[in-house]
Amino acid sequence: MRFMSQDVSFVADAMKQAVPYVKTTGIEFEEVSASRVVASLPDTPELHNHIGGPHAAMMFGLGESASGAVVMAAFSAHLAKATPLAVRAEIAYKKIAMGPMRAEAVLGRSADEVLAELESGTRPEFPVTITITNAEGVTTGEMTVVWTLKPAR
Repeated sequence: MRFMSQDVSFVADAMKQAVPYVKTTGIEFEEVSASRVVASLPDTPELHNHIGGPHAAMMFGLGESASGAVVMAAFSAHLAKATPLAVRAEIAYKKIAMGPMRAEAVLGRSADEVLAELESGTRPEFPVTITITNAEGVTTGEMTVVWTLKPAR
């Protein structure tokens, strides 16, 4: 695969600088590769809902941010050719979330396949699947964000 040796260590800091929401909520990026990102959200009272756990919007934001980080990691070398944009997202809240949360985002198609589609003149769409878990590893949410690469004009 073309991206195995790509250095993506910059992604965590880049996300905090490019996306103010990430810094504001305290999202941290624990693992970053060109196909998988693990991000975490601290247990902060300001982010809670009416039952004392992370608000549903915070869970969604954590998952979407993790998906954005994996997209940035996968396609950072190609940002002069195309801009990544979220197209649509779906989330299923599986269990009541309490405490700190983790989101694992996985690129749903190989970057090479997506780039080949872009090079052929087609605007590619590709999913990122996200699993949100609590500190015990229990799945509290599942999410899919579909992204596209909009060709630069």
